[in-house]
Amino acid sequence: MGMRPTYLHVGPLFMALAICSSSVCYSQVAAPAIELKQNPLAALKAFEPAADQEYELGSGDEITVEVVGRPELSGKNIVGPDGRITLPVVGSVLLKDKTRTQAAADIQKALSEYYSGITVSVGVDKYTANEITLLGAVERPGVLSFNGTPTLLEVISKGGLPTQPTKGSGETNSPPTSGGGLSSRPLVVPEECMIYRGDKTMVTVQLRTLLKEGNPLADMRLRRGDIVYVPGQEKYVSVLGQVLHPGTVKLDNQSTLPQLLADVGGPTDKAGRYPNIQIVHRGTDNVPGKVQVISYKDVLLPKPLDLTLLPGDIIYVPESGLSRASFAIQTISPLVNLITVGALLK
Repeated sequence: MGMRPTYLHVGPLFMALAICSSSVCYSQVAAPAIELKQNPLAALKAFEPAADQEYELGSGDEITVEVVGRPELSGKNIVGPDGRITLPVVGSVLLKDKTRTQAAADIQKALSEYYSGITVSVGVDKYTANEITLLGAVERPGVLSFNGTPTLLEVISKGGLPTQPTKGSGETNSPPTSGGGLSSRPLVVPEECMIYRGDKTMVTVQLRTLLKEGNPLADMRLRRGDIVYVPGQEKYVSVLGQVLHPGTVKLDNQSTLPQLLADVGGPTDKAGRYPNIQIVHRGTDNVPGKVQVISYKDVLLPKPLDLTLLPGDIIYVPESGLSRASFAIQTISPLVNLITVGALLK
């Protein structure tokens, strides 16, 4: 009997091709490609530094260098803005982003050109460089310093959460004014917060859900230099550049670009007749922000614009003739709009 192809349908997802002879049957099954997305909790876990990760020195840290048997080479030092310390004989040594063990080894290597058989140790007296920036709907936004490894809840608690008004008090859901003593009103735990690391990485933490589930990632460890942004209940965009009243504008489901520009008084004469309005969209999880350019001429037309605005976006109206370089908008990082909005909201 000759060989003949037989097509078999196996369920809705597979197609099998069998080639059979009198003694043997060969089959090949092709399955469709399925795109798998990373579990959000797995992404958060990968974002969190290891519990045993060694501290890395940074600018402003106060350290003690101990050279055994050489008191003239030992002493206290402060890591400078350039990440270096200055030692007798050898001069400056770069220590920024080095662990204490690595820093000791680098100092020992530098001294070994002048001294033989020396042993060096480095201790940290004050962790000045261990800083996190906290922005958004908190009582005390700004740069916060920590002696140990900072955690998300520690950062947010140190910044001060707003409180829920008592029923029937007639108050709005806003932070209490300072100087009023301790409040018995319950704290408002944010639904979510964003953590920015560098200029290309951001994760969203569903804080209230994680706390409700008792998930330890609600208090995840952070890295030095991270920026934590706590959104408020009201959403804003920033309108900057050549407009009459630059600043933040409330954003809702009915907001349009023409309306937002009108809210800040519209473009100034310096913007020219038809400026190219630049929209800097904030980043999302692991995706940096992008820039969208819309001509003011299109804004004036009655047809709807292909534009979606999100809280934290920037609307920038450049000066006439300088639209390509005046604000360096094409290279702006996702952190710029975050910092701008966070600062202006307060």
